Amino acid sequence: MNEVALLQNYLVVGGLLFAIGLVGFMTRRNTIVMFIALEMMMQGVAVSLVAWSRFHNDFSGQMLVIMIIAVAACEAAIALSLILMLARRSSNLDIAFWQLLREEGQEPTLDEEVPAAEIEHEPWPELTPAGVEPELDPEKVRYRSHV
Repeated sequence: MNEVALLQNYLVVGGLLFAIGLVGFMTRRNTIVMFIALEMMMQGVAVSLVAWSRFHNDFSGQMLVIMIIAVAACEAAIALSLILMLARRSSNLDIAFWQLLREEGQEPTLDEEVPAAEIEHEPWPELTPAGVEPELDPEKVRYRSHV
């Protein structure tokens, strides 16, 4: 397979991993799922680094990925221990529930609910029978005032 095509395939896979992780992080409120989404984003970056390293015939990108994996393992151990400690303390994994864990004197941030949209029921237009001129409202403007 052509080297450029192979690079493109690896970069697409890395970009997809990063995008899926980003969507997962932005849409979920469970801390464990958010953490897994962050790890997926990091693996997408690692795949892209290995692809560029292979394309340029240089091992520095692969060594950087090994370093990233080592740091990610340490990060996973620390993050999961913190998540377990906080989950035992509050018996909840929702990230919004942990707003109670703030410094003294700090104002709480309130999640505002999205206001319900008022649905206005507009009347449907009535069609006239074929060949009959419709009744026009004389007060209604029949042309555009601007384009």
